[in-house]
Parts: sequence; C-alpha cells; structure tokens
Amino acid sequence: SNSGLYGSTKIANGIEGSAPLLIGDSVATILDQQISVAPKRFKEIRSQAAMHSDGTIPSTRARPIEGVYINDMFHQGFSHLESRNLSFEAWCYHPQLPQLIQLAKKFPNTTIILNHFGGPLGIGSFSGKEEETYNFWEKQIIELSRCDNVVAKLGGIAMEINGFEWHKNEIAPSGKELIDRTKRYYNKTIELFGIDRCMFESNYPVDKISCSYVNLWNGCKLLTKNYSKNERAKLFHDNATRIYKL
Repeated sequence: SNSGLYGSTKIANGIEGSAPLLIGDSVATILDQQISVAPKRFKEIRSQAAMHSDGTIPSTRARPIEGVYINDMFHQGFSHLESRNLSFEAWCYHPQLPQLIQLAKKFPNTTIILNHFGGPLGIGSFSGKEEETYNFWEKQIIELSRCDNVVAKLGGIAMEINGFEWHKNEIAPSGKELIDRTKRYYNKTIELFGIDRCMFESNYPVDKISCSYVNLWNGCKLLTKNYSKNERAKLFHDNATRIYKL
C-alpha cells in the first residue's frame, strides 16, 4: 500500500501486534524485532485475557490462562512496553475487570485501551442476569476510569457473548434498535472517562453476526446527535488518531 503500486489508499498506518508477554523479560527481544520491521507504524500490543473458568463461556482463539492480567510473569513482560512507547490493548470479560484495574494501577505510565466495554457477558452462567451484570460492570468501570492511563473504545457489544440475541432475528436490527438496547454502556463510559478518553469502534467483522456495518455506525451517530461538532470529531476520529499516535 505504501509503495503506491496498488492505488492511492493507504492502510496500516498504525499496527497493533501481539507478543507472548507471559514469557516475562524474554519478550523484550521479540518487541524490539517487531519494532525494527516497522519503526514508525508499530504502535501497541494486544493480549487477551477473555475466558471464564466455569466452562459456560467460550474462550477467545488465544485460549488465555486464568488470571493473565495479574500474573507475575505477564507483569514482567508488560513492564517492557513503557520504554518502547508501546500502548496495550486489553480484551477481557467483565468478571476480569478487577484484574485489569490492578494492571492499570501497577503500570500508570503505559496507555491501556479498553476493548468492547470490558466484555459484558450475557450467555452461559450470565444468561438472564442483564441487570446484575450491568451493576457489577458499572462499579468496575467507575474504578477503572480513575486510572488516567486507561482510555475506552466504545463498541464491540453486538457479539453473541453479550447476550442480546440479535443474531437469532430474521431481520438485523436498525441503528436505533442497536443503540437503544446498549446506550447505557455508551453513556456511562463517556460520562466517566470523558469525551477525550473515548473513541468509537466497529468491531467488524465480528459484529457482523448481529448487524450491518452501516447500521452499527448509524447507531453511534444517533447516540451523539446532540453532541457538538467538535465532540463528535473527537469520538469518531481525532481521539483515535491521537491515542494510536497516527
């Protein structure tokens, strides 16, 4: 893409990579090798903790062990991000938010980007417990928002694991239906983190199981229809450019 041989579109201005932080200090060599390949583009590491030990919730494809974000070896590996100006993309389920809070407090100089609202679950052992899940989530998000090094991606809440069951409908939900059902997660996160620490995401193609790409973004537009032009610019573009150092 950067060569110009394939058209004018430019892609991958910021690269989010992966590294086995659980190997501790040894990961430093891997991080340096990744940076050397794309020194101006390599921006961060994403490491997944999303799992639940009761067996009713599917693990992510990474199949993380329990307690990743509070693991001592993981902390050793994580400690090498700050000096390399790498941020960290966190993907966990809502019961693991207390572990993410511990991680954020231990490494206050490393930017942590919360994915998908922290994964509020609505299937398996959390089926039919929407209010209980939200109340737990809200308490953790309040605490996490007090960590100045944490920012939030707003989206990724139309997955099957979230329990809204849109994937079972014959007709996909409109943008209004999507946002009406989930807006308390959006509104509470924006309220706590503030406009400058939030940015919209599509989580596509994963959310394709529930909705169209167009309607997903229409929902975000509806949510912010009364926001100022400057606030919308930050949520839809400017904050992501700044946070990802693009």
